[in-house]
Amino acid sequence: MSDRSQRWNRLLELLAEGGRLSVEQAAARLSVSAATVRRDFTALAEQNLATRTHGGIVATSIAYDLPARYRHGDRSQDRIAEHTAALIGASEVVGLNGGTTTSALARALAGRPDLSAAEDAQLTIVTNALNIASELVLRPHLRTICLGGTARRESYELHGPLAERSLAELQMTTVVLGVNALSAEGGARCRHVDEAGVSAEMVRRAERVIVATISEKLVCTALARICPIEAVDVVVTDTDADRDAVAAIRAAGVRVDLV
Repeated sequence: MSDRSQRWNRLLELLAEGGRLSVEQAAARLSVSAATVRRDFTALAEQNLATRTHGGIVATSIAYDLPARYRHGDRSQDRIAEHTAALIGASEVVGLNGGTTTSALARALAGRPDLSAAEDAQLTIVTNALNIASELVLRPHLRTICLGGTARRESYELHGPLAERSLAELQMTTVVLGVNALSAEGGARCRHVDEAGVSAEMVRRAERVIVATISEKLVCTALARICPIEAVDVVVTDTDADRDAVAAIRAAGVRVDLV
């Protein structure tokens, strides 16, 4: 791998997987010399994309101190994330709220090789989730916009009037919602009123709304409504989804992808 920008992107992908990377590991994975890796490590550290250590680098991101549920999804979440990532164009402006599924989606988007290779397009991510922003900012081929607001320690989401006001100045191509519940009757829902307010504003500012969620959320209910089912364009969920719940959502005119 001789192209420097491709090497750097690959090094950041490897770093995102484990939070740390040694010279020997990187040289073996990239099939380059240890001297080349050391130069690359130094350059990444100079740009604050990583922190240099003796014999390697570590991630300079709070994302790697998150609970395990935010770092690694289950297989269903990974399939949902990969499928949803494939629905997004290289030059879109994409809104992501917080949650384990949207965190998995962020990693899937960051790992798409066509995005890092695109020279005339750049994917822009707008998010109120601190963990998503701190992970994606390591990717030089992505533009990351993090909303302001008050942070919830339980979900790493920023909420409140400041977050909603900052969204008022933005227009997004697609918003991808993580939810606590989804149904034809109740729409997309979450547990906290303040988080629902920010997610609802994202929906109002987007041309397309995708809900990415594991199937068990289709038979749940939650306190606060983000949007009615009619505001959703696509639902991506796993093949264990309740058939009646899926049928009702489809009857409301929403496309449902089972993966």
